[in-house]
Amino acid sequence: MIRVLVVDDQSLVRAGFRTILDSEPGIHVVGEAADGEAAVTAVREFAPDVVCMDVQMPGVDGLEATRRLTADPAVTAAVLVLTTFDREDYLFEALAAGASGFLLKNSSPERLIDAVQVLARGDALLAPDVTRRVIEAAARTHSATGLARPDAAPAPGPDSARGRPRPAAPAAHASLTEREREVLVLLAEGLSNAEIAARMWVGEATVKTHVSKVLQKLALRDRVHAVVYAYEHRVVAPSA
Repeated sequence: MIRVLVVDDQSLVRAGFRTILDSEPGIHVVGEAADGEAAVTAVREFAPDVVCMDVQMPGVDGLEATRRLTADPAVTAAVLVLTTFDREDYLFEALAAGASGFLLKNSSPERLIDAVQVLARGDALLAPDVTRRVIEAAARTHSATGLARPDAAPAPGPDSARGRPRPAAPAAHASLTEREREVLVLLAEGLSNAEIAARMWVGEATVKTHVSKVLQKLALRDRVHAVVYAYEHRVVAPSA
């Protein structure tokens, strides 16, 4: 049974999510919370497998609550951020905060159920359209700075997209093999394991091994954060 906590400041929204999720065999909503502070407390009380987290809430918002939860080693719940606001800043902040999935509230009930099941399995969810926006943002930054190669060193100066100094790729990046770097780029493009296997002409089991090593070497939570890493450290080539 997948245990879910629903967090939203609107009671009707919480009731709707509860109805959708509880109607699916194998999923049970164990609790609700109306703000980020209450969410953190509820997670520790109910020990859910997945937290469906709203972004804009009074007091502690969903992004700060996500940061607190993912920073707590005692918390094992995966966070699925749900919002009506289709904005890049929310997307990047949610992923940087440690969320394992991002979904718009206008998604279908089936997609919500699927997202919860994906996160409960220990995987991560980043829809192709969301992945594309991450890559496009990275491409705009590449264009603005003249950074032409994904393996080039970051140019000096502020990051025009984030308003802060651009981070250099950590030393751990150098520990990746050539194949692992290739897998990282394909992950950042939003490809599934099956698609990566077809692109690289290897089996899915081999891809899973490469993905596991990439995440381990770069100390990344999951494949969603491989996309964040690629965005932050400019390992994805810009689109034309």
